[in-house]
Amino acid sequence: MADIGATIGGYKIRSLLQTGQTSQVFEVVEPTSGRHFAMKILLPEFSGSKSHRNPLFNEAEVGSKLRHANVINIVKVSRSQDTPNFVMEFFPSGSIRKRLQSKDKRDKEFLKEYARKIFKQAGTGLAYMNSSNYVHCDVKPDNILVNALGETKIIDFAISQKMQSGFLAKLFRKRTKPEGTASYMSPEQIKCELLDARSDVYSFGCTMYEVVTFRPPYRGNSISDLFRKHLTERASPPSVYNADVTDEFGALLVRMLAKKPSDRPSNLLEALMELRKIKSVFKSRPDPEEDNHGM
Repeated sequence: MADIGATIGGYKIRSLLQTGQTSQVFEVVEPTSGRHFAMKILLPEFSGSKSHRNPLFNEAEVGSKLRHANVINIVKVSRSQDTPNFVMEFFPSGSIRKRLQSKDKRDKEFLKEYARKIFKQAGTGLAYMNSSNYVHCDVKPDNILVNALGETKIIDFAISQKMQSGFLAKLFRKRTKPEGTASYMSPEQIKCELLDARSDVYSFGCTMYEVVTFRPPYRGNSISDLFRKHLTERASPPSVYNADVTDEFGALLVRMLAKKPSDRPSNLLEALMELRKIKSVFKSRPDPEEDNHGM
């Protein structure tokens, strides 16, 4: 574990922001400029492991090629043997997951108030990523940061991949087992098929579903049970779990969760255009065009 006050790669560690299973994220300061950044470092016990270094460097490589207001900006990568890390912009906020898990009623109200703004910004960031020829592959509430103003950033490109097509791509595809988070994986991701933007459409649909109902569209007793439901079970309208969700927004989510990619919006821009046409996400909220958080 890196020590507070230590200097790594010219950045002084200021505070611990998050600890994951294999890495930690710190707030750091660049002494020469006084600017604040975030640094993701592999835990010491994983620093020499190729199977842990590769996802870290994939995340850094993908993120360093993306420049968008709603995608976290990665600015520097270190392939140090002892402290492999990358430095990214500092965006003081928590994830949507933290607000979903919060016991504070204000967090629930916050998500309701800013839902449309969050969906628009996160969807726009993902649409940009897809237009840059990448599939995120792990869209979920944990990987969308949102600050107190409802501004969002997409993070975590550890398993993101370039879009590929054609016979040779199918023949030489590398993934032979599903990678991702079971509650949000598209059917084609579960089946290890070639992925395009429609896979992120599905995962983003699962994420939006959870934001408005406080539960993912599918729950299972095991990973295999979850996979089975993603593959075969039609998603219930979100109004089943939250009667305040409008029918038109629910219909969009159910379409985004279609089993066949061809039955979903063809990309996130199309999904966002459909969202723009919807007058309200919640029945109890006014027309979003009349408030400051609309599209």
